[in-house]
Amino acid sequence: MFGSMGGCGILPVVEHSFEPERHERELVAIIREIEALPARDPSALNPILRRYPRDGKGLFSRSQLIAGFRHFAPRVGFRIDEPAFLRWVRMRPVRTQSGVTPLTVLTKPYPCPGRCVFCPSDLRMPKSYLSDEPGAQRAAHHRFDPYLQTWNRLEAFRAIGHPTDKIELIVLGGTWSFYPEPYQIWFTKRCFEALNDFGSQVDGRPEAESRPSPDFRQLPTELDQGGGSGSYNRQISEFLTGAQAGELVPDGERADWEALECAQRNNELARCRSVGFVFETRPDHVSEEEVIRLRRLGCTKVQLGIQSLCDEVLTVNRRGHDVAAARRAMTLLRRSGFKIHAHWMPNLLGSTPERDVRDFERLFDDPDFRPDELKIYPCSLIESAELMRFYERGDWRPYHYDELLFVLTAALERVPRYCRVTRVIRDISSHDIVAGNKFTNFREIAERELHRRGGRCRDIRSREIGTRSFDSQSLVLRVTEYPAGAGHELFLEMITPEDEIVAFLRLLLPGSPAWIEEIAASALIRELHVYGASLGIGAPAEHEAQHRGLGKQLLREAEARARRAGYADLAVISAVGTRPYYRKLGFIDGPLYQHRALRSHS
Repeated sequence: MFGSMGGCGILPVVEHSFEPERHERELVAIIREIEALPARDPSALNPILRRYPRDGKGLFSRSQLIAGFRHFAPRVGFRIDEPAFLRWVRMRPVRTQSGVTPLTVLTKPYPCPGRCVFCPSDLRMPKSYLSDEPGAQRAAHHRFDPYLQTWNRLEAFRAIGHPTDKIELIVLGGTWSFYPEPYQIWFTKRCFEALNDFGSQVDGRPEAESRPSPDFRQLPTELDQGGGSGSYNRQISEFLTGAQAGELVPDGERADWEALECAQRNNELARCRSVGFVFETRPDHVSEEEVIRLRRLGCTKVQLGIQSLCDEVLTVNRRGHDVAAARRAMTLLRRSGFKIHAHWMPNLLGSTPERDVRDFERLFDDPDFRPDELKIYPCSLIESAELMRFYERGDWRPYHYDELLFVLTAALERVPRYCRVTRVIRDISSHDIVAGNKFTNFREIAERELHRRGGRCRDIRSREIGTRSFDSQSLVLRVTEYPAGAGHELFLEMITPEDEIVAFLRLLLPGSPAWIEEIAASALIRELHVYGASLGIGAPAEHEAQHRGLGKQLLREAEARARRAGYADLAVISAVGTRPYYRKLGFIDGPLYQHRALRSHS
């Protein structure tokens, strides 16, 4: 994999030493001025802060304002409530305006099955990640402990005013499917336990911090003589076995299915719920057995490193799999109901700008692919990657600015409305890039160029409603139908007259029985999503998209279409934390999915 820490920027450290009582006069005055403002105006906040400096000099941080509000509200009795106040002071509201709060954790460094020439080999990190990336720094600080990463991330979110009720857990790192099953179960269980504890105001960090675990920061930054993935695997194996009594995975990092299922049941009604669980893996490690394991873990989405749809390019880059493997993996995942988040890399060894554009066209022209989400990662040269040798010999070069602009503009214009491009350009520190693009805002550059040419982006991210208000009565249902490798897809979306997307549902009408008996004859809801700022579970809707019944409307439409297509059962690949929602709507729990019988109206 050549993954990304997208969405993993460092949040402000929660200031445990901050004492609101020492600043009561200033904090209360600031809050009084905010509640007196007639309408939310982000530009009005800084002048207020400057009128009431902290200790007569510096400005109060957003997290300090929130801490002050929570401390004084019970006694002072502000006219503004906490949700309204948070909307005023929340940092980076874009983080949760897609309807959920994304939380990313990293697995520990572990041997990798891949031999990709473009992949960096930082011994302190899981394969393909770099120790300078913000999320990677946080993971290393917590020695890759899943509980500590999850709990502390939740605390940071809460401190700056983001809701923590509905969490999409994203597990990045090495090839997830290559880690031993007991470690996978333990890692997942500890993430759930952190969610459960945080929601119950239980701090289990001292116990987690006392657990013996190796500190990968002790490792050198560079590989020893020979380099490459083989050297990475050998040195990581030697370090792990030396630090863990000869075990790659010690007893303290193992759990069984019964323990995980207990943590999952507790999460169903927790105040901090998993409404999505994402793992990343390689196409050649997706099998029927792996798909069932992912479902048991609670997975609802898979990030899949496709990288290229050209066998020649995959071969010269030593990717370790062919296009047929990607085709099989996507069909297996789609037929099992998973959302598919593909990774695609232009500028690989052996490719050209023109070849990349043709490659990208195949990604959506070929029914066996057509991902739901997409990350576009132009290849960057990192010193620890084997690609350095090809660069020094003149066998590979990074695209020039105009060439990269040509590829990305052509790609963005070709993304259909049912796909969401989550990232363009990997956010790598410029000093880590030996050669290649260093513009982190290249998506914006490409979108501007596309607009200049009279084109537009139609992908989901470009059309999300965000925090803008809308009239529910003006919404229109639009249905996009397209064949997919596992059957026939229907993308149902609720849009405004301006084509802004407010909610959507992905319905798969399978073309053949699944090997999973439970869904062998079922129509499948692969995703139901309502956009707008993330609201707490059960919170009033006010002007946001969530909690207006749009999800129920889309479910009714999906049910009617599945019934007309001849299906007697509608199954949904629900997350652990969304099971109660579907039960209220008449869905019944199965071993891996939830089901609703479709009765004929004839």
